[in-house]
Amino acid sequence: MSLPVTDTSASAADTRYVNTLIIGSGFAGLGAAIKLAQAGITDYVVVERGSDVGGTWRDNSYPGAACDVPSHLYSYSFALNPEWTRSFSTQPEIYKYIQSVANRYKVLDKHIFDCDVVSARWDEASSQWHVSTTKGEFVAKIVVSAVGALCEPSLPDIKGIEGFKGEIFHSSRWNHDADLAGKRVAVIGTGASAIQIVPAIGKKVAHLDVYQRTAPWILPRADREYTKLEHLAFKYVPGFQKLCRTGIYWMRETQVVGLAKAPVFMKPLQFAAERHLKAQIKDKALRKKVTPNFQIGCKRMLISNNYFPTLAQDNVDLVTEGIEEVTANGIVSKTGTTREIDAIVVATGFHVTDSPTFAGIFGKDGRSLAEVFDETGMQGYKGAAVANFPNMFFLVGPNTGLGHSSMVFMIESQINYLVDAIATIDKYDIGTVEVRKDKQDKYNKDLQAAMSKSVWSNGGCASWYMDKHGNNTTLWPGFTFQFRKATQYFDLSAYRSVSISDLPAVTGTTITSTIDLDDEKAVVQ
Repeated sequence: MSLPVTDTSASAADTRYVNTLIIGSGFAGLGAAIKLAQAGITDYVVVERGSDVGGTWRDNSYPGAACDVPSHLYSYSFALNPEWTRSFSTQPEIYKYIQSVANRYKVLDKHIFDCDVVSARWDEASSQWHVSTTKGEFVAKIVVSAVGALCEPSLPDIKGIEGFKGEIFHSSRWNHDADLAGKRVAVIGTGASAIQIVPAIGKKVAHLDVYQRTAPWILPRADREYTKLEHLAFKYVPGFQKLCRTGIYWMRETQVVGLAKAPVFMKPLQFAAERHLKAQIKDKALRKKVTPNFQIGCKRMLISNNYFPTLAQDNVDLVTEGIEEVTANGIVSKTGTTREIDAIVVATGFHVTDSPTFAGIFGKDGRSLAEVFDETGMQGYKGAAVANFPNMFFLVGPNTGLGHSSMVFMIESQINYLVDAIATIDKYDIGTVEVRKDKQDKYNKDLQAAMSKSVWSNGGCASWYMDKHGNNTTLWPGFTFQFRKATQYFDLSAYRSVSISDLPAVTGTTITSTIDLDDEKAVVQ
């Protein structure tokens, strides 16, 4: 049943009404669109600020970009891809896969691209979300935030950086028109993106300075091309690819014991990383620089076979003194050394616990999500709901990240919860649902108690997993199958709900989607 809309705006004729508005079309938003359609819930629209689906795999097109989760596991369970060319997929392959899924399941006509959300405000009087975008106003009964954690670049606060005269760009906003061949280049950062970029450009540039604040643990990358026989088996042997995926899944789950339960079990992985480092770095001074001073797993574990060899090249310097300032044509380290450069690649990660998107979402008391999270930390309920924000659901919400396996598995778990929530709302003619604060508080108390045993809390490092309150509000502290079980069904009893008949009388237009999708397109045969 659709909720009546109170028409109070002066430009009501330009306002579009929809039952469910999905923000973002990466793995999460696209997957939600597909599963809603398959469930017969077709009154939804997806707004995407980019010009295509793909999310982070559309935006992160830097040289060497690839996934650190095996290909068969890094895909939708309902859309396995027999065309993967190798065991760890590259960015172009993953982007192509996401595009193919969008076309195969015929949901692109539900998308509005190049549509950036400016703000979303809950209107208590009408029990609706008013969403302002760069392509006009929307009014929605339900808003789904499918904004990924790795979408808002984090730029370093370095003196003078705005006055640099050469090329400068963040890794996720790579300038493909900038020719770095034969140039003097600086890469700031040594995280997941940097260790892929450095080898990709290391032999092309005249000189490369890699600025390291903290040395990461790096494991061997067990990557290879699939054989023709394997491709045939993936395509034509029933269940073969699913069996491969299942094997990878359970192999990855074994890491949870060391990461979240008993960090002592991380020792074999750390030993493997130490052997990898010693085998690839022969120079003792350089080896000392790249040896981490914390337990493996405390920060994100990285995989690479060519990062260390690149650091050992004659035209590459690893700089660990820290940056004092950036000049018009160089970088000054804290020791006073100036290194002249032509270009800077900023590989300093993303805003995760402090995403700028939080500042534009306003709940029922007028406070923004940023204000709520600033006060309490990035807390939610099952990563899907936040108290004070009725009729809003999150995909890739608080404490849904992973340090060992595929985020697509977690995303599908949350989509199951979302679809059942919307079906429940429709079935019982519910006007509003809002997670109970006491339920959310208990959920987070239990999460942090579980987190206290983990390597993330006891590994001796500072990471982007932690918020300013000292809590890990990013990762899930358990097995992924536990999360799947917890989100299998929408637990209405954990929410404060109000039926449509009990809402204040409102007048206006009934919410109906402005984009039609007939049943034939909605259901995959």
